[in-house]
Amino acid sequence: METMLDIEEKKRAKKLRYDKAYLRMAKTWSELSHCSRKKVGALIVKNGMIISDGYNGTPSGFDNCCEDENGATLWYVLHAEANAILKVAKSTHDCNGATLYLTLSPCKDCSKLIVQSGIKEVVYITKYKDCNGLEFLERAGVKIQQIENPFDV
Repeated sequence: METMLDIEEKKRAKKLRYDKAYLRMAKTWSELSHCSRKKVGALIVKNGMIISDGYNGTPSGFDNCCEDENGATLWYVLHAEANAILKVAKSTHDCNGATLYLTLSPCKDCSKLIVQSGIKEVVYITKYKDCNGLEFLERAGVKIQQIENPFDV
């Protein structure tokens, strides 16, 4: 007979399988970015359904070049999570209670958008050099998880 502990372990294993699959999808999505220095992908999942996606790049209607002649990122380039959250804002969905999957942990500016949008969990692959965004999310009660190699299945 299955115990409550067995049931919980199966739930955790299933969630980890899905988390890794969504991260692999975010990684694939990141490859659409035209940025040379860094390609970042994002997926927003709510109630088992992908409600948005995004990658870092310029706003619609602008040239796809993300860096200047010195290799610095142009100031108006949108981060992947900002693009994904803004897509939700233009749809009939909302982010309340959703999970955000990212290839790179969020910066401090995107962390404000994450909290304000109602996202309750962030799962990411690689940690961004500045951890202020993650610290802010933790203070706001957003669950954070790093899965460094989602390609291990």
